[in-house]
Amino acid sequence: MDATTGDATADTAAAPPTADPDARRAHALVVGVAATVAFVALRLVVALTGSAPLPVDVWWDDAMSALASPVGVIVAWVPAIVGGTIGMILIGVATTIVFLVLRRPWDALNVGGSIALVVAIGAPMAAVIARARPTDSLAETVATSFPSGHTAVATTIVVTLGLILRRRWVWAVGVAWVVLMMWSRTYLHAHWLSDVTAGALEGLAVATIAWSAIEVARERRAQRAAAAAL
Repeated sequence: MDATTGDATADTAAAPPTADPDARRAHALVVGVAATVAFVALRLVVALTGSAPLPVDVWWDDAMSALASPVGVIVAWVPAIVGGTIGMILIGVATTIVFLVLRRPWDALNVGGSIALVVAIGAPMAAVIARARPTDSLAETVATSFPSGHTAVATTIVVTLGLILRRRWVWAVGVAWVVLMMWSRTYLHAHWLSDVTAGALEGLAVATIAWSAIEVARERRAQRAAAAAL
């Protein structure tokens, strides 16, 4: 091997590795756009009814009433409390800190940024839409029913962690948690079925699009660092 080849090999070895584009990014964007379109479509359907409950909402609310029991109410309050404002803030802050301790600042930004974004979008929207909750609500009674904030934040955290950690068990546990949250909010008559569906779509859209954007930023940062090292 001549000196030129040796120098080239040494330079290649010394250069920092570049971040290859994540093959899942295109799929995540498609899912994010589809969820956004579905959310907007559902919002239009609700708007056409004057924000009144849809037939499926009334049917589901009646079904939850028929299944009501003291034990069921206690079980339903668990995700409602854990997934409430204080609970979600604590979970979000704790997860962000864990990623920072593990020296994964991009993942910390992803978690913290996604939660902040979904709340910033959903909370004002719910106040503006001012959809009334079921009259027999066992939880909140303020007219901020659409979309479900509990479900939106839960979905955002689950999808974000699923994309970051790439573990099937994370997805399995996460999906179960979101379904439990959706059931809890409707079992307590805090939301209509269309509210929790909208919350899930909002969280899915925010999580996938935010993750894709951060992956692009991470990739470009790595490329600039590699170019500067040459």
